[in-house]
Amino acid sequence: MTLLLFLKSLQRKAEKELKEAKELKQLDDIFQKYLGKKGELTAILRSLEKLPETKRAKVGKQANNLKNLVKQRIEVKAKKMRLVKEVAKKTDWIDVTIPGRKPLAGHLHPLTQIKSQAEEVFQSIGFSVVEGPEIENEWYNFDALNIPKDHPARDAWSTFWLKDSKLLLRTHTSPVQVRYMEKNNPPLRIIVPGRIFRHEATDASHEINFYQVEGLMIDKKVSAANFKAIIQEFFKRFFGKETKIRMRPSYFPFTEPSFEVDMSCLNCRGEGCPVCSQTGWLEMMGAGMVHPTVYKATGLNPKYWQGFAFGIGMDRLAMMKYKINDIRLFYGGDLRFLNQF
Repeated sequence: MTLLLFLKSLQRKAEKELKEAKELKQLDDIFQKYLGKKGELTAILRSLEKLPETKRAKVGKQANNLKNLVKQRIEVKAKKMRLVKEVAKKTDWIDVTIPGRKPLAGHLHPLTQIKSQAEEVFQSIGFSVVEGPEIENEWYNFDALNIPKDHPARDAWSTFWLKDSKLLLRTHTSPVQVRYMEKNNPPLRIIVPGRIFRHEATDASHEINFYQVEGLMIDKKVSAANFKAIIQEFFKRFFGKETKIRMRPSYFPFTEPSFEVDMSCLNCRGEGCPVCSQTGWLEMMGAGMVHPTVYKATGLNPKYWQGFAFGIGMDRLAMMKYKINDIRLFYGGDLRFLNQF
């Protein structure tokens, strides 16, 4: 290898070592390796007198250029390293080359997760998701649902009325049924997830503000048997296993016949606990066949159409899914609780 090629190889090595140097000691070692008394570049410069005069000028020029380059690079990098050390002594120094910590992005509230899961299951069996206003008027919340003024059934909904107004906070998601039926012709198959409000005492399984998933299915031949099959399939897919349910006769002004649906308490496996009031069963929804008066209020003829409606407590779905024994935990804002989901 000629001296000129050797000098180019030496330059590449020196530049690589300078780039990788992290400490002043490493820079000193590089200086000694190339420019010290026994350095490789020093040895070449001393050997120039032995070269023919024609080669001496070219090799000498390249060797001196490399010497100056290495020396300058060492001085510049050493100056930066000393400055960093001085700053570190005076202040709390931050190494900007260290990978940063990812910011905590947060996560969805457990009730939001339950809402998404419920929507996904119902959509998979043919239901569409629709929404409606949380502030309602008397017609949609009561009158159109066969609960006229002074009807004793109104007391069961413990309504929040807005001051100096005929408006109210909706007591159920059923008003959206009426709004949807007014604008859409059967067959219908929808769910309405949303927040509702009731002025009642709170305990382990009751809150003044909670969530429902309203359901409505209307066609020419829809029966309670269809309802039972759909709800059993929903629970199976939602909880990932077969669940026991029972249907009890009940009364709702907007359905006839009416029934309530209980499921075996997953929190205690049917043995009894505070969530299920020691009965082994937890009320999950009210349901029934849509009352003829509701059809008439929306302009549909009950002679040609029939169907069912239901309202599932989303909070109770979450309690069963995650085995939570107090509904109030969802609204307490305690991060020790929420961060578990």
